[in-house]
Amino acid sequence: MIDFKSTLKIALKSLEVNKMRSALTSLGIIIGVAAVIIMLAIGSGANKKVQSNMESMGSNLLTIMSAAARTGGISMGIGSKPTLSIKDSEAIRKSARGVDAVAPVMNSTKQVMYGNQNWSTSVYGITTDYLYVKNYEIDLGRAFTRDDDSNAAKVAIIGTTVETELFGDVNPVDKTIRIGNVPFRVIGTLKSKGQVGPMNQDDLIFIPLTTAQRKVFGTDFPGSVSQIIVKAQSLEDTTTAESDVKTILRSRHNLGRTQPDDFEIRNSAEFQEKMKSTVQTFAILLASIASVSLIVGGIGIMNIMLVSVTERTKEIGIRMAIGARASDIRMQFLIEALVLSLLGGLIGIVTGIVIALIVGILFNAPIVITLSPILLSFCFSGLVGIGFGYYPAYKASLLNPIDALRYE
Repeated sequence: MIDFKSTLKIALKSLEVNKMRSALTSLGIIIGVAAVIIMLAIGSGANKKVQSNMESMGSNLLTIMSAAARTGGISMGIGSKPTLSIKDSEAIRKSARGVDAVAPVMNSTKQVMYGNQNWSTSVYGITTDYLYVKNYEIDLGRAFTRDDDSNAAKVAIIGTTVETELFGDVNPVDKTIRIGNVPFRVIGTLKSKGQVGPMNQDDLIFIPLTTAQRKVFGTDFPGSVSQIIVKAQSLEDTTTAESDVKTILRSRHNLGRTQPDDFEIRNSAEFQEKMKSTVQTFAILLASIASVSLIVGGIGIMNIMLVSVTERTKEIGIRMAIGARASDIRMQFLIEALVLSLLGGLIGIVTGIVIALIVGILFNAPIVITLSPILLSFCFSGLVGIGFGYYPAYKASLLNPIDALRYE
């Protein structure tokens, strides 16, 4: 039976004799494991950031937009033809299955002024449900009431970017701003939601929808809106809700079977899944590329172990002459390779975690370090050591003791 404890001592002693070479041999494993840890931490962080951004914009949403107007065969873009109305949103709220809330919207870019400060921003005409649908929260002041909307009140809720640009450190609540030439009283401010891609979710102003239609934007089609946003009760309900919404709108707009939709529905759930899938695929790709370093490190271990077998041929012959079996020799060299790999793996894990945290701090990037990739990298480094150390160990165990003792 193999004396594992004695064999381990001999293997560790052999590695200690050549410290520099052992360290250089482990370098490939260190780099490989560190690279895997860093890439997976960055990939997981990016995935979490994408998920957080999507949730901040609202979840389980269907965004319905007006059709594209065409002039001389040229499309003017989605939303340029006013085909949606407040009555459409009411019909969806009453009849569509799986719907939690419905929010009709009008929006446009306007110049906003306070005192001698002015700022160009997006102005949204909304109903009381919009804040809930899009996950906006009031920071100071209050939200709209149904009376504000029914009376076309000239009141506004502003985002943090607008608040900073117009008011600086002054509390904006109850101050009067001008949207275009129309005065509005600020009744509330929004909690910051940050940037999502090119969209600044804090650079906006909300006003009641009826106020927007009658006093700010104006329209040749009374009651029309540019978008209707539908919040489904759950992720699973978005498909049912989308089907019902399409049926309801086609019926209300008197569209025949062969006529195309005069609206477009965008499902946020599908977009979220695509984004998550893309980010996860990218993270796996990066980790796979980084894993190549582990294979390279394993080849380095095999190379050094083969050199070590050649250099220690006489030592192997002496051990065999005094009773060591082939299995003892094979185990000794396997343990040496395994120790090199596992030590390299441990150092690589620590190095990878430290570098990932530094990258997160320097580039303000989200970093997520979990236990599973650490354990996976450590186990894989051990497998690399065993896999690439087996051939040198096997070769050493096949040496003839007499020929080994004669080797110079």
